[in-house]
Amino acid sequence: MRKPIFSTGLRWLWLAVLVLVVDLGVKQWVMDNFQLYETRALMPFLNLHYAHNPGAAFSFLADKGGWQRWFFAGIAVGIALVLAVLMYRSSAAQKLNNIAYALIIGGALGNLFDRMAHGFVVDMIDFYVGNWHFATFNIADMGICIGAALILLESFLPSGKVAKQKER
Repeated sequence: MRKPIFSTGLRWLWLAVLVLVVDLGVKQWVMDNFQLYETRALMPFLNLHYAHNPGAAFSFLADKGGWQRWFFAGIAVGIALVLAVLMYRSSAAQKLNNIAYALIIGGALGNLFDRMAHGFVVDMIDFYVGNWHFATFNIADMGICIGAALILLESFLPSGKVAKQKER
């Protein structure tokens, strides 16, 4: 017997779609309104800076000749599929995990789209303190990082079974 989709964690996939749409919209806006490597100050610690990243986080494997595009695309598809299955197997009431999975899926698909459409990921958020600049990133990267942080947070929270046992 199949369970109704809205009783599963897939109920939270709207969040993945939101991350994907916002990410792709911001990237398109930056590509339409900035020259490559152009920077515009937003705040004393935050710039918009248009950059291309053919690698992964922190430009990992960026200079490896193109095979990494397909490697990272495969990883993104695999992760999105595994997390979607985990969402399907979980209850919609498991909000924190499902939100985390949806954020990661949305981010992975946003960067996957860039890799397939452009051969690189569009980055634009430049956070800095003084002369130190963090690696330039995008909305998809934020979704992935926030999702991963929520998974870590959830691992430190007591589960329902543990909390019930403590009440006894």
